[in-house]
Amino acid sequence: MKKIIILFFVFSSVISFAQDIIFSQAFLVPETLNSSFTGSIRSSKVGSLFRSQWRNSAFKTNTNYAFYDTWFERYNTGIGVSFLNQSESNSSYSFNQINFNYAMAFQLNKTWFFRPSVSVGFGMKNYGFQNLLLEDQINLTNNTINTSSLDPTLLASQRNFLDFSSSILFNNDDSWIGLTVRHLNKPNISLTENGNAPLDIFWSVHAKYYLPFLENDRTEFNRKSKVYVLSNFMMQGGFNRLDVGAQYVFENQFSLGITAGLTPIKNEFTTSSLSSISSFVGLRWQGFRFGYSYDFNTTNFVNTGGIHEFSVSYDFDINIRALNRYKCISSF
Repeated sequence: MKKIIILFFVFSSVISFAQDIIFSQAFLVPETLNSSFTGSIRSSKVGSLFRSQWRNSAFKTNTNYAFYDTWFERYNTGIGVSFLNQSESNSSYSFNQINFNYAMAFQLNKTWFFRPSVSVGFGMKNYGFQNLLLEDQINLTNNTINTSSLDPTLLASQRNFLDFSSSILFNNDDSWIGLTVRHLNKPNISLTENGNAPLDIFWSVHAKYYLPFLENDRTEFNRKSKVYVLSNFMMQGGFNRLDVGAQYVFENQFSLGITAGLTPIKNEFTTSSLSSISSFVGLRWQGFRFGYSYDFNTTNFVNTGGIHEFSVSYDFDINIRALNRYKCISSF
């Protein structure tokens, strides 16, 4: 019975942590969505994001994301670095990855730009199996615990791997559409010493489109208001998800939005077409930008306590760009 429980834990971990982390604030912190946003505001920027999910369950998971990027005007290129950490309390699972990003910008016409990018990462998954007690470690004759095990599964406590990704982005002053393809080399994340479990390629097609219907209204309030349509379709292995919603921005200082998480392609694991509702709010103050989001679970799953996200970022050249010397991608 003990080995059955261990195997259940192992395979549950594989299913849960073989999928990429999805942030609810992807449209507030687009660097989490597409590496082509590296240097996209044509200045230096630093930021971080904290995600807490399933707080009321035994599988509480915390995720931290931090990034820095800058822009080289002479070469029309941006470079950046990002760090991702995820930990799961019950299993002691942890995941760390550092990525180095490189993006370029090409002007297609008076309004549209094309931005390709590449990302190279180094990942480390630690499954916490050093905390498990296997049957052959228990010595009943002298009531001691052996430090080693001959268990045939030969579970490795840590897996290191290289990861290659690429993205493209088309944008004008107010709208953008992009494609991200992660894990092009399908890195091995097997739990066993000599096993081979390639990580599925992650696809994401995402867009933010400006609706200009308020421009015809001459009231001061409407002139300072903007409304966007948001969408992000993701697929990885048997997993698929479509986030659709809208965002309202006032005077580029305050924003609020809502998205619905849908499952457009149903499979044997699909229990509902609507999996979650995400709401988010953003506030800009001088060079700082703050964000908060909360996800409501809409399925019949146990009460997990929802998902909270907090973000903060800083634009070093906000005063220069306020003089309209630079045109930037709308990402607020």
